[in-house]
Amino acid sequence: MTSVSRLVAGAILISATLAGAAPAADIEVGPRPSFLIEKMADGALKDELLACAGKPVSRTLFSIGHRGAPLQFPEHTEESYRAAAKMGAGIIECDVTFTSDKELVCRHAQNDLHTTTNILATDLAGKCTKGFTPAAGGKASAECRASDISLAEFKTLNGKMDAANAAAETVEEYMNGTAGWRTDLYAAAGGTVMTHKESIALIASLGGKFTPELKSPSVEMPYDGFTQADYAQKMIDEYKQAGIPASDVWPQSFNLDDVLYWIENEPEFGKQAVFLDGRSSGDGFDPLRPETFTPSMQDLADNGVNYIAPPIWMLLTLADGQIVPSPYAVEAKKAGLNIIAWSFERSGPLNAGGGWYYQSVGEVISNDGQMYEVLDVLARQAGIVGMFSDWPATVSYYASCMGLK
Repeated sequence: MTSVSRLVAGAILISATLAGAAPAADIEVGPRPSFLIEKMADGALKDELLACAGKPVSRTLFSIGHRGAPLQFPEHTEESYRAAAKMGAGIIECDVTFTSDKELVCRHAQNDLHTTTNILATDLAGKCTKGFTPAAGGKASAECRASDISLAEFKTLNGKMDAANAAAETVEEYMNGTAGWRTDLYAAAGGTVMTHKESIALIASLGGKFTPELKSPSVEMPYDGFTQADYAQKMIDEYKQAGIPASDVWPQSFNLDDVLYWIENEPEFGKQAVFLDGRSSGDGFDPLRPETFTPSMQDLADNGVNYIAPPIWMLLTLADGQIVPSPYAVEAKKAGLNIIAWSFERSGPLNAGGGWYYQSVGEVISNDGQMYEVLDVLARQAGIVGMFSDWPATVSYYASCMGLK
């Protein structure tokens, strides 16, 4: 059986129990973790993980559903969130943006409706910022924003796997771009798109906690009088209105000013505000050279930041051919920052080095079994407190096996 077939089999097990999943429901991780463990080189870590086979898996805050479970389910849909909860994710992410009437919805970007929904196949396509343009020797393109349509219009859309065919000559071809190691099997009936408020109610009902990310607007701010501060505040207000305690919420942003806003204006929520670190070596920032960290890790901590979340590759380097924590990880821990990493199960098969997420250690990455080697270094040596994953079962199994919280 191929790795894709095994993934599909795992999703079938999960999909059969999605409806009515309750907080006390048994967690199901399917065959994916055992498939990865079988691929590992023999050694102590493999033995440790094998010893947990067949044991119940506990829900942990270490396992975070990145956009739900978008390895197979359309991201930021009800189906994706239910799948993440069923796989033991203790925290589930809603990326937050807004519609033309300034209502908050779950989308990875304000301008991604053309790749994450069926909007181009509906009458709403005429409202898109840029309509579909066929490849015609170049690259096919479109741009449809949540802010192009109202909340009521947004709710008529169906979620699909995030993908587009750049060689497309028709809308149908453009929408049919899902990578071979993902699947359209659970997108065929259309994913149920969600407002931020709906995501709060659903995730709470599933026994999960929350990590909403305030996405950078594609429109100029203020937008019809709606300022960035209004936007940041509205996201927090929807948790307060739902009666969710601040201790259950980890608000995130790549914009440090948003994080500092929450620290100053919503200090209880600000305690767990997460600075998503999108800096890279291309900006003069080098994870191997602490002198390039501006602001420094200590500066962040001194300003009240308690959580930092870089991509996996920034936390790792190689020493004598072995994967070890990078100076970035060492400095973050030295400053007392809690580290969350992103994103597991997002690179596809690792037989070609793992791609962008593994770039700092790619020369020693050659097979999927090394996922657990990487995760183990991040957890036990770098000391991360959480891992985003596109297929939370993988991380849930590890976290439960290792007794992580």
